[in-house]
Amino acid sequence: MAPPRSCLAPSALEAVLTRAWLRRGPLACALWPFSLLFLAVTGLRIRLYRCGLLKSTRLPVPVVVVGNIFIGGTGKTPLTIWLVQALQQAGFCPGVISRGHGSAQCLARLVTSASTAQQVGDEPLLIAHRTACPVMVGRDRAAAGRALLLAHPEVDILIADDGLQHYALQRDLEIVLFDGRGTGNGWLLPAGPLREMPGRRRDFTVVNAAQISGALLASVAYKGAAPIQMELAGDFAERLSKRDERVALSALAKPGSRIVAVAGIGNPRRFFAMLKSRGLHFAELPFPDHHDFLGQPFADLDADVILMTEKDAVKCVEIENLKDDPRLWVVPVTARIDAALAQQIVEKCRGCSPA
Repeated sequence: MAPPRSCLAPSALEAVLTRAWLRRGPLACALWPFSLLFLAVTGLRIRLYRCGLLKSTRLPVPVVVVGNIFIGGTGKTPLTIWLVQALQQAGFCPGVISRGHGSAQCLARLVTSASTAQQVGDEPLLIAHRTACPVMVGRDRAAAGRALLLAHPEVDILIADDGLQHYALQRDLEIVLFDGRGTGNGWLLPAGPLREMPGRRRDFTVVNAAQISGALLASVAYKGAAPIQMELAGDFAERLSKRDERVALSALAKPGSRIVAVAGIGNPRRFFAMLKSRGLHFAELPFPDHHDFLGQPFADLDADVILMTEKDAVKCVEIENLKDDPRLWVVPVTARIDAALAQQIVEKCRGCSPA
């Protein structure tokens, strides 16, 4: 069963670049001189921040940044959710600041129970739903942090979701996340997938992969420290129109059942691979990251069950002709990480002095 051709996902150019970024082939080599220009510009920007010519803001509470140097999705949102929950269990009162991709406005805005994905972005909305912690979105992360602390003075630590290259905000800890693609071909944009050099400083390295090969380990290791493994696990599905209705994924693997899996995330293949590991057989329907799902994308889809990510669900539940579609099921995923990482982060956070 093939999904309709009208539901194509990433553009042809994006697909070509994604393949080129995994090896040092002819296209990557042709783009390599432009990577030198990218390196010069980004390096100059970092130096300007370090010498104070560009303003960098220190907030009055510790700031932990979760980010990546590999362009696209590596699993930052599940890691952020895991980190918030770990800090809550350790007695902290964390808040999250985020760019809010797709947000309708530039100024800082608090995520509330009445917020929509169009207003605040899909990932911040999901983080707020899963953690019940204060979340503020805004292009200026420092301004978003100040606004969050003003609205919630009880917050004693901030998590900056996807703020690794936002040097206008000073940080106390940096967590760099990779996935199974490692550093790709190891080159900077546009010849490779990297925003910064693979050896850029960090406090922790996390790899979102079921298995970490020796080559992957070597490509992402920082100062000889072994990265910490993260796996995204999902064992059940919840009906979109009635989230308290839950079934095991294995129960959906019925003979003759027509299943389609959709994913509008940075790396749809990771979601599909997780479902296959649960014994499911389905047609794959990838969409571009942050897809809005307007335009009735499932109207002509011949399927009994349509599985989607939570990130997609926070948008689909707001769409009139999708929110009650009985075929739509949400697959929540949880980051599974060695508890030692949480302990190390908590210890470092407790050692951070407020400004």
